[in-house]
Amino acid sequence: MHVEGIDDKNFKAYLLNRLSLFFNTFLIGIIGSFTAAIFIYLLDLVTNFALKKIVGLEISKISSIFSISHDFNSLLLIVVITLGGLISGFLVYKFAPEAEGHGTDAVIRAFHRTGGYIRPIVVPIKIITSAITIGTGGSAGREGPTALFSAGVGSIYSKYKKTPLRLRRLYVLIAMAAGLSAVFKSPIGTAFFSIEVLYEKSKFSVDELIFILFGSLIAFIITGYFFGYSPIFNITSYEITSIDTYLLIIVFGIICGIFSLFIPNVFYYTRDFFRKLKVSPYFKPAIGAFFVGVIGVFFPQVLGGGYDIMQLGLDGKIVWYFALILIFAKLLAFSLTIGSGGSGGVFAPTLFVGVMVGVLFGHIFNENVSLFAILGMAMIFGGAARVPLASILMVSEMTGDYKLLPALLLGTIFTNITYVLLIKYFKNIKYKSLYEAQLLDENYSPFFQIDKIREILLCFRKKINIKPEEISDEKLLDLLEKGIPLKIGDKALFFGVLTKDFTLRNEDGDKYISNLLVVYVFRDGKWIHPVETDRLYRGDEVLLYGNVKDLIVIKGYFFPRSEKFSVLHKQHKALEKTIQQKIPTKEV
Repeated sequence: MHVEGIDDKNFKAYLLNRLSLFFNTFLIGIIGSFTAAIFIYLLDLVTNFALKKIVGLEISKISSIFSISHDFNSLLLIVVITLGGLISGFLVYKFAPEAEGHGTDAVIRAFHRTGGYIRPIVVPIKIITSAITIGTGGSAGREGPTALFSAGVGSIYSKYKKTPLRLRRLYVLIAMAAGLSAVFKSPIGTAFFSIEVLYEKSKFSVDELIFILFGSLIAFIITGYFFGYSPIFNITSYEITSIDTYLLIIVFGIICGIFSLFIPNVFYYTRDFFRKLKVSPYFKPAIGAFFVGVIGVFFPQVLGGGYDIMQLGLDGKIVWYFALILIFAKLLAFSLTIGSGGSGGVFAPTLFVGVMVGVLFGHIFNENVSLFAILGMAMIFGGAARVPLASILMVSEMTGDYKLLPALLLGTIFTNITYVLLIKYFKNIKYKSLYEAQLLDENYSPFFQIDKIREILLCFRKKINIKPEEISDEKLLDLLEKGIPLKIGDKALFFGVLTKDFTLRNEDGDKYISNLLVVYVFRDGKWIHPVETDRLYRGDEVLLYGNVKDLIVIKGYFFPRSEKFSVLHKQHKALEKTIQQKIPTKEV
């Protein structure tokens, strides 16, 4: 067989490589599905024991839609949920602090900073603590924990197979998609989520997407074989034929856009409050859980993942005033649960809020409540998490209704338009996504830029006398994130942000600031060769080469650390500061 541009020998090597990748993807899909099944089993076990047997509360059978329920022991609820937070907090902060919170951010940071490395201890700790947090009544979902421990499985598998760093990143995404697919029965949506969640401006690699889709599909097939293929939600199929309804969907999209920005800020400001709290991190999840328990006494509907209550909303069985209360009760409850350090996801709680916003909107405009409840799920999560395509696909698969794709697309477009306009108008908004580790695009990913800088340095190797073995990933990451110079003989490479404008000095075709060679300039997300500009501007991030003493000359005009590439490092250091201990980010 012959392919143009590829000889037979190279084609055979390429084919073997593809077959090997498909085989490994197949195995990761199987492992991911069984890992997710273990988590669901443990979650059901804890829920049945803690809430049903001890407290006497079965959320799926709550009969009262708007009253204080006396069918369970209120005091025991507070005790059980607080104890769950205490146990979860101890296990997480003692053995795997990076597993705190919803977990998806930990996967994103690992992908961008450490080549997908996730410590093996994270997998069992995340499974156990999430089962305890959610099973004892914590207001959280299964997405974040599943994303982290499934990605951890991919990282462990990569270590076992001794795969290259770049391939490990792919295996982590495949495993994450497989685990999510097994839990949510959404093979296509979860595959897109695994890629889309990495960046605000999504960029899909078709080659990678094929393998991620294959892994999530394998997990879906295996899980479905054992537990059935029915969608998570049972709904009536809808078909929109009225222009008036589409116009209302546009209005609803605008409202969802406002909520999309409101939710992350409530969540992360709650998290920031707990991080500043002068209490041992071991006890913070218990404090958050206690207040969730108090809320749960009055509104037990907000406890746990909330899928049964969402089903009531999709069935049109929740009155408008109770939907209004549940919007803010759930938002507060899941912010307290996860923001305090409890282990659980933000996906289900955000879907819950979306359902209730849709129910409220449907009642106000005397429209089909169930229809807008479905739309609300996709539009609010898609906007708040910056994953519009994944949310449309996941909600379609979770409800089994694909006729609403045009309506979901229309509403999501206006949700995102509203979100962008709000961001531009309110420029000081601190949190713009449910996933703070999410980057604008790959140009702001440290791992991606490491490759870029390596290419740049190899092109300049004669001028700066650098050897390939000197350009390690670790040294380049330190150069980008921490401003630590890369020593090259008696000189060094520097990278940092200019705090004033500079006119460059031209010498034999090279550009200089003082006596420092300008190697390359990073401006507006793009690398610029010095030949392309005679002037540097405040805020430009510059790669410089020369003597340390020459850097001192412009020291007052040069901040020796990239603000754009150090974002994830700062998040990691903030967590370390909270727990007052180091969290390993590489194999030791």
